[in-house]
Amino acid sequence: MTKKSSKFLFSGLGRGLGVGFAGLRAGGALAADAFINRAMGKEPGQSDFAVKEAQRFVAELGKVKGSYVKIGQMMALLGEHFLPPSLVLALRDLHDATQPLPYEALLPQLRLMPDFNELEVDPNPLAAASLSQVHRAKVKSTGEALVLKIQYPGLADTIDTDFDAVVRMLTVARWLQSGRELDAWIQTLREQLHLEVDYQREALATATMSEQLEADALNFNCAVAVPRVYSQYSTSQVLALSYEPGVSVDSPALTKLSLARRNALAETMLELFFKELYTWGVLQTDPNLGNYLIRPKARGESQSIDTLVLLDFGSTIAFDENFLDALGRTIAAGQVQDRSVLIEALIDLGCLSASSHPEARESFADFCLLLLEPLRPPERLPAEFLDDQGRYCWAESNLMRRVASLAAQSVKHKHFATPTRQFAVIARKLTGVFTFICMLNPQFNGYAIAQRHIDAWMERQYGA
Repeated sequence: MTKKSSKFLFSGLGRGLGVGFAGLRAGGALAADAFINRAMGKEPGQSDFAVKEAQRFVAELGKVKGSYVKIGQMMALLGEHFLPPSLVLALRDLHDATQPLPYEALLPQLRLMPDFNELEVDPNPLAAASLSQVHRAKVKSTGEALVLKIQYPGLADTIDTDFDAVVRMLTVARWLQSGRELDAWIQTLREQLHLEVDYQREALATATMSEQLEADALNFNCAVAVPRVYSQYSTSQVLALSYEPGVSVDSPALTKLSLARRNALAETMLELFFKELYTWGVLQTDPNLGNYLIRPKARGESQSIDTLVLLDFGSTIAFDENFLDALGRTIAAGQVQDRSVLIEALIDLGCLSASSHPEARESFADFCLLLLEPLRPPERLPAEFLDDQGRYCWAESNLMRRVASLAAQSVKHKHFATPTRQFAVIARKLTGVFTFICMLNPQFNGYAIAQRHIDAWMERQYGA
């Protein structure tokens, strides 16, 4: 691709045409599919034709990157509440569909870096994400290995235009139904996108997380690492970080790890979620599997331990004390499957109102009870998902598939209530955490970890 074509890629006309045509075509395919299948008494959105058109649409999103891709990724995480199943499935593969820009298109931004000439940059990208591209680099004088997270040219100027185009297309195609609650949630996504292109904010969040982990290092079952920020090479559009080697959680190499090591990594991931929420008060809200790496300990070194590497702190959010209190009560009620207390906590959480229809209440309660299944006391866990030692078998439980199916069914209820922004964020994060854990195929119970953090929070708040 030439420089000329890369500029066209980030113009409004060039970015919108392919997506618009693909969206209208996929929307028509899904509408026809829904009509035919409903007439036959079948579930809509599952025909080969609908699936192919949804995949075609997602492929177009992958080509243009930017906000188009990012909102698609966000929708994929809770898409069961809003979108056809075939589109949700296609959107979940969106991170794999992004195509890198040529190095030449990024050079103007790189040359604005302080002391750019001190670096030797690999022109071949290490990874291509929705808002940025990552290249390896080396400090010529010291040999230090870095990665440069480079924001796509002109991206910050097109966020609002792109966002409006995607939402408008989804609405025109009748994939989204406008409404006050959904509009508020969409606005939250827009605000989050603006935060994610603020690299100074991300640099501070990364450094803060590193300090917090260093202070709490002994509280995890394996090591946890965060890249070091090189501020001398960073700008508003380029973030320079230390290179952290590792493999993704779906790497075949991890299947060779012992159960004890896989359990330690999985328990650390769950511990980290509750530590972020109840100790540090700031949650990394993008649970994309690409934001985590695993660095197995060196072979033959008995004293070393496996390392969980955390990447990308562009999407973080802090929660107030009232929300955390209601969330703690929601999780505690879900653990012991107390439906009435759970519904009261969901009302305090803002997910339901005191006047919510009983069907909406039961629907939310069912969703929460299922999502929180792994955190129940051992005696309340489903026997069919336990090993001979009474430990929960995460991968064999098919939890995420059951949660997705239940969410897809709940949206069909006449009195379905759109998730609030904060509930959506927590559900997204917890779903991502559980997905990561399931991929490690561990066998352990999450109750003790969750209860320890909730009890400590309640002690700090109420002294009891």
